[in-house]
Amino acid sequence: MSAQPIPRLTPEQYLEIERPAEFKSEYFDGRMFAMSGGTYVHARLITSFTAEIHHALRSRPCSVTSSELRVRTAAQGLHTYTDISVVCGEPLFADDQKDTLLNPVLIAGVLSKSTEAMDRGLKFREYRKIDSLREYVLVSQVAPLIEVFIRGPEGDWRLREFVGLDAVCHLTSIDCSLAVADVYRNVPLETGN
Repeated sequence: MSAQPIPRLTPEQYLEIERPAEFKSEYFDGRMFAMSGGTYVHARLITSFTAEIHHALRSRPCSVTSSELRVRTAAQGLHTYTDISVVCGEPLFADDQKDTLLNPVLIAGVLSKSTEAMDRGLKFREYRKIDSLREYVLVSQVAPLIEVFIRGPEGDWRLREFVGLDAVCHLTSIDCSLAVADVYRNVPLETGN
């Protein structure tokens, strides 16, 4: 008995399946991947980081979005639900459904044991294809640590780490600073790695 190859989906086929679906899935390289749920700490850090950015941007023409909005890296590329995205100015969408954002300036993710390798690897490689993206932020669940990858003028990326509760994380793309202590306030950190 031979295994039949599974046909690959086009991005259009993925969206046709995904839009009415009860549970969210991501898309990459012709395949759909079901998303798993998060932990209490993961959810708290997303909420806290989002609130701090929202507060800092409240009088500016930027908006913060949650994992309810899909982000696309390229026409045939990754379609994913980022933990947090920021768009400044007019948001651009893939189509009139306005559920797939094309122009975030900042994407942030809270790292978890099950997704860290993907967040640092494939997803970051795909995110770098977004012309508008200026910063990629990773928030640790095990320590007060925020890693910020910043796109340089030549398209290169450099890392800045903000470690400890006394640190202040500056986000260049949206010109705001967040106290690490405020992001982690009342969040019971995970133990282990």
